Amino acid sequence: LTLRARLGYETPAWRGFRALAELEGVVQLTDDFNDTVNGHTAHAVVPDPEAFELNRLQLAWSGAEGRSVVLGRQRIVLGNARFVGNVGFRQNEQTFDAVRASFRPFEQTTLTYIYVDRVRRIFGDDSPQGEWDSDSHIVQAEMTTSVGRFSAYGLLLDFQNAPAQSSQTYGLRWQNEWELGAYRPRLALEVAQQRDYGGNSADFDLGYQHAEFGLRRGAWSVTAGGERLEGDNARGFSTPLATLHAFQGWADVFLTTPPDGVRDLYAGASYSATPWSDTQPVTFAVTYHDFADDSGATDFGSEWDASARFTVNEHVSIEAKTALFEGENARFADRNKV
Repeated sequence: LTLRARLGYETPAWRGFRALAELEGVVQLTDDFNDTVNGHTAHAVVPDPEAFELNRLQLAWSGAEGRSVVLGRQRIVLGNARFVGNVGFRQNEQTFDAVRASFRPFEQTTLTYIYVDRVRRIFGDDSPQGEWDSDSHIVQAEMTTSVGRFSAYGLLLDFQNAPAQSSQTYGLRWQNEWELGAYRPRLALEVAQQRDYGGNSADFDLGYQHAEFGLRRGAWSVTAGGERLEGDNARGFSTPLATLHAFQGWADVFLTTPPDGVRDLYAGASYSATPWSDTQPVTFAVTYHDFADDSGATDFGSEWDASARFTVNEHVSIEAKTALFEGENARFADRNKV
């Protein structure tokens, strides 16, 4: 059991400028788990160490034609957070000492450049992996067209005190949603390629592929997809700045891609409705995952995920989640999380 509090203030805009400061504190009400720094290695890992820190301190400016600049310690979430995110499920949020600049050269096109000087990771100041010194560049171009939304990106990540996590990744994502009577089908496709970069002495060339189909009708939504992160038997395709909990199951078995890669085939359904008049939505969701190596030849296991979320009012919501993983390979033990 842990408790987090955040306290922050953002100034009103003045000639396009805003300043923001935010403190974050995490305390443990129980300590019978391994938070990665308390030495309780006989327990399961729950990386929510105690912390009291400056979570964000930034100066932002915005102008016409989508021009904006953010300087300082900030939250960065790109797209669906598969490559860069804030790891919002964990108590200690991941933030970045960075400068971010965006502008729209055309009405439906947005260009973004980010320079990352330091990564403030979820493990806190007491962990040797709590901060990464960085000399990293991230670029992204997004374009909305009549046939869907395109996103092209490049991540040149170089971490001085974590050189094995350095890499260069280039990718392209397309997604679109249609309206067919009462149905709302959608499709997303993404590919990326990753190679060694910066201080990483390894030599690798790995791929990433993802496809997802969804269909929504009224309160119901179904999803089916497949995600493949390649491995070369020495290392797997990595996403060290991602919100990893959101992908490949909530049991967090594959936070680090195995050296032989991982393939995740999944399908799920959700129901969201307002059961009583003048109340907030209630949402139920369930997803099944089948995991294997990137070729599909070696079975890693399967997982059921389920969640229920009740929004009491605009200020209060309650959510419960469970993940049940059954391993089929000696490297990946069974685990149940609630």
